[in-house]
Amino acid sequence: MGSSIGVGLIFGNVLLEQLGLPVPAIPTLLFAGTLVAAGRLPGAAVFAAALLACMIGDASWYIAGRASGGRVMKLLCRISLTPDICVSQTQRSFERWGPKALLVAKFVPGLSLIAPPLAGATHMSLPRFAALSTLGSALWVGVVLCAGVLLRSQIEQLLPWVVDLGGAALLIVLALLAAYIGFKWWQRRRFYATLAMARIGVDELYALMQGAAPPTILDVRSPIAQGLQTRRIPGALHMPLHEVAARSGTLPRDREIILYCSCPNEASAAQAAHVLMRHGFRKVRPLFGGLDAWIAAGYAVEDVPAAGAVGTLATLVVEPTR
Repeated sequence: MGSSIGVGLIFGNVLLEQLGLPVPAIPTLLFAGTLVAAGRLPGAAVFAAALLACMIGDASWYIAGRASGGRVMKLLCRISLTPDICVSQTQRSFERWGPKALLVAKFVPGLSLIAPPLAGATHMSLPRFAALSTLGSALWVGVVLCAGVLLRSQIEQLLPWVVDLGGAALLIVLALLAAYIGFKWWQRRRFYATLAMARIGVDELYALMQGAAPPTILDVRSPIAQGLQTRRIPGALHMPLHEVAARSGTLPRDREIILYCSCPNEASAAQAAHVLMRHGFRKVRPLFGGLDAWIAAGYAVEDVPAAGAVGTLATLVVEPTR
């Protein structure tokens, strides 16, 4: 194939992956590295094409996150093939590393797609985002291409076998891709199956709150999620998902415990409920529809205290909007 066609295919593959399609680019970049080492593709052009594709994909998601905030995050988590990573580990990583998460995002499953819109939603400045995203993308592209160069002999040993197979090789690749997507979809279904448990509706929760023994309400959203939606159910105790196990001893066992989040299918709330059940709690239920359903029903809300999520975000991620 001509070098321009090869570079164009690399650009297209990387761009589609960065936009969220399940078409892994690492095998393509590894093979490209081998072709660069063999002198069959121009190294500078391959690197530039892959880097440009990363920058276009990241910039698209950053703009979407900046414009639509939490709605984009919910959409990505809803369609993600790895929702368990999307609703918990990704925001946790971003909180722990702050803007520097963009430097390693490409190397972390789930974080690569979520980090750019999360940076936009939390109002990271465009120059800072562009610098960190470009540096992180260049590091990822460079590492994978160098790996292809180092593995040249092993990859070249496979080429005659691939050529002999001809069209069958393409079918094998497509079958492997379909198997990968199928496996991820099965993981997704299994994850949501583990979250199946009795929910409580917003009307029932409101009625309980008016009773003589109101329930304990836990807001299990991450600090970043609280920063994107700075309202909460009145009296709710903030206990992020990753803190539930450690702080379970502070919760009453003689009351109902209602948990809510702002993620699709109440995933974080249901995960937290499972944690409490493993610690011996029996009266635990996620809020059906989460905080969005409560607000949509018109029930009262209160602002998250300034020392909570907003302060954390201001320190880690958010920059003043000019």
